[in-house]
Amino acid sequence: MDISLLWIFAIACVALAATPGPDMLLVAARSVEQGRKAGFATLAGVQVGTYCHALAAALGLAQLFVVYPIAYDAVRYAGAAYLLYVAWQTLRAPAALALDGERPQRAAPWQVFRHGLWNNLLNPKMALFVLALFPQFVDPRGPSIVLQMMVLATILNAIGMLVNGAVILAASKAGQALARPGRFSSIMRYCLAGIFAGLALRLIVAERP
Repeated sequence: MDISLLWIFAIACVALAATPGPDMLLVAARSVEQGRKAGFATLAGVQVGTYCHALAAALGLAQLFVVYPIAYDAVRYAGAAYLLYVAWQTLRAPAALALDGERPQRAAPWQVFRHGLWNNLLNPKMALFVLALFPQFVDPRGPSIVLQMMVLATILNAIGMLVNGAVILAASKAGQALARPGRFSSIMRYCLAGIFAGLALRLIVAERP
């Protein structure tokens, strides 16, 4: 792969990663609510989703959204339904104190990883973004197209780790500063549920590309 093209791709990735979007919003919210561990678990899910989108684009699956708009709508509404379900589950999360009598029950790392993964996978615009951007930096005469797409996804994820890592550290510190016994946990639970619901609404009202 052309190193000069990879530098151009990396610059585009910096602009993308630094632009607040649904993934960054979810990562930040989790970090404020549950700290760095949950923030990085959410980011890990998002980045696994990026690899899945890159693989789908390499295999031509993402082109289904262009050829068959109904497939785009199906994924979009499935994503919205899932996010609304997660919002409802977040509201229903036990507000009672845990056995130690001090900390409320929180989502496990695998749960927040799953939320990050599905938030990324069920966003069809992410698939279209990968389909539109990545092929411009792939050499059809070079090695495996799938391998090249995975390299590009790795560059995007590495830059995303730096940008979102800073977001996670800042948001987790903000969460620690705001933490107070009592109502803070309930307030954050409602805020996180509102974020999930807002992301669902965003998918519902999004226009076809």
